[in-house]
Amino acid sequence: MRYFQLYVCFFSARLKAMMEYRVDFLIGALSILFIQTTSILFVKIVFDHIHTLQGWTFHEVLFIYGIAATGRAIHQFFFENLWVLGSAYIRTGNFDRILLRPIPPLFHLIADRIQPDGIGQLIIGVIVLGIAIPELSMPWGGLETLILALLILSSGLIFIAVNLFFATFSFWMVDSFPIMSTTYQLSSFTNYPLTIYNKGLRFVLTWIIPYGFTSFYPAAVFVDQGGYHTVGYLTPAVAILCCMIAYFFWKRGLRSFASTGH
Repeated sequence: MRYFQLYVCFFSARLKAMMEYRVDFLIGALSILFIQTTSILFVKIVFDHIHTLQGWTFHEVLFIYGIAATGRAIHQFFFENLWVLGSAYIRTGNFDRILLRPIPPLFHLIADRIQPDGIGQLIIGVIVLGIAIPELSMPWGGLETLILALLILSSGLIFIAVNLFFATFSFWMVDSFPIMSTTYQLSSFTNYPLTIYNKGLRFVLTWIIPYGFTSFYPAAVFVDQGGYHTVGYLTPAVAILCCMIAYFFWKRGLRSFASTGH
């Protein structure tokens, strides 16, 4: 409860600061809406020329895309500060300030910033899911909604865990943004069915950097294409395991931190 109250204080302060520049706030949210909309239009153009993509229909691919977008929104809105751990904290010496505070450094880092772009990401994700779900060839009710919510939350946790893991390299190399950015680009592959890729890439996106569990496998729980729904049910367990690995690696990196200038 104490940390919840602290987070609310951080959140309120950041929100008030952002509202001082409301146009900038709106541009940030709307820019993501525009970018994501163009990506969806690209998918629509592709399906104007084909009926299915490796057995997946247009609305089934939209379903995959919607899960990825909403899961990514959780990370983008609440955990965006992980991207600047090296450049804004370690390189500048600001991380030393965080270490002096009587709260866990990771909590402070996360609470120190929110990203309005995540709102646009969430809106487009919800809209896409709202379009896709009625077109799926399956009954939909309260249980399915709860399962989908759990899988989307797990998707968000996997995005967070992967970024935290690679952000931690900043403790040794000062700024790991290039590694984070390169790794994050792989997540764009999972906006589409993994079955369209070769076995090597599918293995990497499933068991090495498990972005497949942020979209494709959760979608397969509801749209069974080739028996992948069984793997999809592992999504919450994969999310928990990823978070544990990332957090332990963070603790290891924190012990190695030698302060700025060393």
